[in-house]
Amino acid sequence: MAKPISKTGSRKNVRIGSRKHTRKIPKGIIHVQASFNNTIVTVTDVRGRVISWSSAGTCGFKGTRRGTPFAAQTAAGNAIRTVSDQGMQRAEVMIKGPGLGRDAALRAIRRSGILLNFIRDVTPMPHNGCRSPKKRRV
Repeated sequence: MAKPISKTGSRKNVRIGSRKHTRKIPKGIIHVQASFNNTIVTVTDVRGRVISWSSAGTCGFKGTRRGTPFAAQTAAGNAIRTVSDQGMQRAEVMIKGPGLGRDAALRAIRRSGILLNFIRDVTPMPHNGCRSPKKRRV
């Protein structure tokens, strides 16, 4: 019976994707996606690679409380805290969606001490494209 050949440098032995030093990122883009049910805050570098993200759901809010302004404020604070440690000073803000967390997330970003170059609303608006779904009756 032949002995199986052991692979040297297999995946188990090699550390993949871990960095000892964090990259210094002076400038970035903060994306805020505010829906009625949740608010997601993503921080990327200028090329669009995600550095940090947080949402109202990951901050511990459940159910209808995820759509509240306070949940959005907490999510924005969590996402920015890790980035400010990496040295981000300037940022651009892209806000998308109709949710209640838009203004609260923006206030939390302003309070964090990061200088904002501009704030842009990138909510998708159809120029008479597809027929929209019928309105909710509450």
